[in-house]
Amino acid sequence: MRYEMRVHNKKIIGEPSLYLVLSEEYGAGRSVMSIAEEAVAGGIDILQMREKHKSREDLLRLGSALGELCRKNKVTFIVNDDPLLAAELDADGVHMGQKDLQRCPLDEVRRIIGIDRIIGLSTHSLEQFQRANTLDVDYLAFGPIFPTQTKDYSIGTADIRETLRVALKPVVFIGGVNTANLGILLKEGAASMALIRDIMQADDVASRTAWYKSQLAKGGINAK
Repeated sequence: MRYEMRVHNKKIIGEPSLYLVLSEEYGAGRSVMSIAEEAVAGGIDILQMREKHKSREDLLRLGSALGELCRKNKVTFIVNDDPLLAAELDADGVHMGQKDLQRCPLDEVRRIIGIDRIIGLSTHSLEQFQRANTLDVDYLAFGPIFPTQTKDYSIGTADIRETLRVALKPVVFIGGVNTANLGILLKEGAASMALIRDIMQADDVASRTAWYKSQLAKGGINAK
């Protein structure tokens, strides 16, 4: 099944999509703007600003630059965790974690960002996914599938097919995705992937991004 989402009257491809979660701490000392520019050149579809340790002023400065880059290149710009910041930056949407909803319930998130912006929500088990499936969100992230430095657990691949079977909206698979295990996800039917380190820390970010894009477009994988 394929989906389309519309934001600000702009057509956005829902599946397959390549989603970069951008975080300075995983940039191996490189500037996040330079990594973002290379990823955009390589064909990234969605870019999320995930910075948990910056001041509000720094977030506004970085978010403004990333938002402008994304708008110029028709890339979807998502802000992590903070609907007020997403609205202030005129981002395309906000991505919420399960714990974030304790602080700001979904109806409040929607009130803040409006009906014309995307809400994404993280899920970490099949049961959690099934509960989130009917909520007022525009896509669901499912993971972490593989071990990753950003989480202290992983959920594996056993529930991917069932997740896709019951999905009522686009699903983005996340967590430890790399060139060696991408084929496992594709064989299970996954179409959209979110990555952090395997793109951000690549020697050639644009080429790595373009490689992932080609594999998602084909729905398969060639030895690299």
